[in-house]
Amino acid sequence: MMKFFPPALMIALLLGACSVPDFWPLQGKDPETCAAAARVLRSQGELPVPLAAGAPCEEVVALSLAQSPAPLTPAAADRLAEAPDLAADGEDFPAEIEEVGESEETVEDLELLNANPIFPENEGPTVQREEVVFDFPVVENDRVRFFIDLYRGPARRTFGRWLERSGRYIPMMRQIFAEYGLPEDLAYLAMIESGFNDRAYSWAHAVGPWQFIESTGRMYGLESDWWFDERRDPEKATHAAARFLRDLHKTFDGDWYLAVAGYNAGGGKILRAIKMYNTRDFWELSRGKYLQEETKHYVPKLLAALTIAKDPAKYGFTDLAMHQPLAYDVAPIPAATDLELVAELSGASYDEIKALNPELKRWCTPPGRKKHELRLPVGSREEFLARYAEVPPTDRAKYKRHKIEQGDTLLQLAKTYNIRVADIIALNGIKDPRALKLGRDLILPLKKGFTSLPLDELKDDYVRTRRKTYTVKSGDSLWKIAQRFDVTEKELRVWNKLGWSNLLRPGQTLMVSSAAGGAKSAQRNKPSAPLAKRVHQVQPGDNLWDIGRRYGVGTRDIMRWNNLGKGHILRPGDRLTLMVAQEPGKKNPGPVTKLVYEVKPGDNLWDIGRRYDVGTRDIMRWNNLGEGHVLRPGDQLTLMVAQEHSG
Repeated sequence: MMKFFPPALMIALLLGACSVPDFWPLQGKDPETCAAAARVLRSQGELPVPLAAGAPCEEVVALSLAQSPAPLTPAAADRLAEAPDLAADGEDFPAEIEEVGESEETVEDLELLNANPIFPENEGPTVQREEVVFDFPVVENDRVRFFIDLYRGPARRTFGRWLERSGRYIPMMRQIFAEYGLPEDLAYLAMIESGFNDRAYSWAHAVGPWQFIESTGRMYGLESDWWFDERRDPEKATHAAARFLRDLHKTFDGDWYLAVAGYNAGGGKILRAIKMYNTRDFWELSRGKYLQEETKHYVPKLLAALTIAKDPAKYGFTDLAMHQPLAYDVAPIPAATDLELVAELSGASYDEIKALNPELKRWCTPPGRKKHELRLPVGSREEFLARYAEVPPTDRAKYKRHKIEQGDTLLQLAKTYNIRVADIIALNGIKDPRALKLGRDLILPLKKGFTSLPLDELKDDYVRTRRKTYTVKSGDSLWKIAQRFDVTEKELRVWNKLGWSNLLRPGQTLMVSSAAGGAKSAQRNKPSAPLAKRVHQVQPGDNLWDIGRRYGVGTRDIMRWNNLGKGHILRPGDRLTLMVAQEPGKKNPGPVTKLVYEVKPGDNLWDIGRRYDVGTRDIMRWNNLGEGHVLRPGDQLTLMVAQEHSG
């Protein structure tokens, strides 16, 4: 029996919350909509060639289905034909996005959010976690353990910041999820979506704590325009995410892992993967090549985050400064009002008002929106409303936005709004009043005592991810390109889906930075902690990649510190100098030492690794253990551990 999906859900299944659509309902659509869809499909590699101008929608559909391993049934396509236009957003998904000022915190957030390592095809034994109570199915395997090690190791500072921010949002999110009958632990999905950074803006135009793209957000009731964006409202966006996840859960017959993967990739993508591989097991689907690496890692990231969040101290997070739970008063604002005035009347700072209202993108409440619900500091509502009522409506907004049109002059604008030309010039920094650029936004100071604040907020305050690209030239190799852009060959392979092929074509475009763009250089130029010199003695099976991952340093750095040339072969016994970040309050652990550990009843590689602060993969390599090796009491394992763990 074919399952019927509501139109909004059907589109959302195809879009996903935070991804570019992997198929578009195009039948019967106008050429403009088809063109927008074609741009998206080509950007995802779904269309092999550009479409001719005015190409009929049937051509777009035919090409997209030809690239799809599991085309939709005719009945499903008929339902999609009834869906509203999806190109009405005006989103055209550019290959690169203009970079804006990024705080170091946000750069680090974006780098960790976009961490997509290469894994072996098999995730290893998967076991149910029992010692901690979850209301979401949590298991443990090598992929989950990798992210646990990442979050508590090299990415400890960034993940610790996410845990601290969670104190502000998780109580509210858990309550909302409970209202919808969802697992409350699922609220931590927002952590791996955004790190609870409301300014994060992905390459796919996804915004807010739940990283909705505009189309999906609108289908779940989130409005946005130049003045405000409800995708950034933590409470409204959480309601939307809860409804979307509830719908996905029903679509996948109660399988939460498939529902979560659908939130990332789009339900349509997961449905096609299920049909392709004839399985509904997420881990089996992840072993194939159809799903993106980002989607394969999405569930393990959530499980790792949940595992640590349930017991942070167990994983070394003992000094967290948890943010206080989000609390506020709400006051209705009848017309556009400057936030500077709101701050003055409520006894708060401008930044406090903006922090309580992250959906507001500009300097005032949205013009034309009656009774906007504005958040105020707790306990300030009554006094604010009393003082606000005393302010004449004409004095509640000092500024007006004006987009320059054909025929506009500063003198004309000054007369229209009864203001001075000199004030317009001063506030907007106009160098040549006779050369106004069409389409430019001007801020008109309607009252005396204006500041440059509105001008500062003309641009969106999103922190966008940016990906650098490079065009391959004759004679280039992956190694040369990796050296030039200070990345690893493995990273280039992952970002460009090269697999193990070394074949490059002149003219080929390669991604040469992570989606977080520039995060590595920011971290290298501005270390987060003092560096301590450490000597590592090379062990059998060691390579630069594994050593770098263990100590949280780059392979290029190891080569530079030790004057190693291209193709240098490491030999057991070699000594490498490393400059390792030293955590505050901790002494340099010194060199590693060899230790022989005798396996005891109940031991497993995970517990042994956690006890001695080494990875399970390292233990397997040091002892030549294969996948699925069964430990027996009395077995002796060789471990290379820091001296602080050798006692």
